[in-house]
Amino acid sequence: MSLSSPQLATAESRRSRLVKICESFPEVTVVPANEHLKISIRKKTLAYYSFDHHGDGMISLVCKSNPSDQRRMIRSDPETFFVPDYLGAKGWLGIRLDLAEVDWDVVTESLRQAYQDLAPKKLVIQLLEETRP
Repeated sequence: MSLSSPQLATAESRRSRLVKICESFPEVTVVPANEHLKISIRKKTLAYYSFDHHGDGMISLVCKSNPSDQRRMIRSDPETFFVPDYLGAKGWLGIRLDLAEVDWDVVTESLRQAYQDLAPKKLVIQLLEETRP
């Protein structure tokens, strides 16, 4: 399966928006790996940006989650959310970034939750202080 023209037309701007969100979290690094991205916090993988991974025809974010949240999100919107290959069995969540509408608040919140689960407490406190109104 190959990517469509609409997917390709919006890919770069959506990738840039995702990188901007990721870099807003303390000490997160975004490392290119071909057309994919590895998103980490202190050597721990937080998420991946996948661009037509193994020809799946999708552009997506795959982020750390837990099995109950993964099931809940997929049940609520199976077009947007999916069980990613390899990491899905561990509760990771796939989020489509190539659909006509992307809910960036959901993307940000999913990354924030993954960050809070993975980052050292000191960084989580820093994040919470930065996002406090």
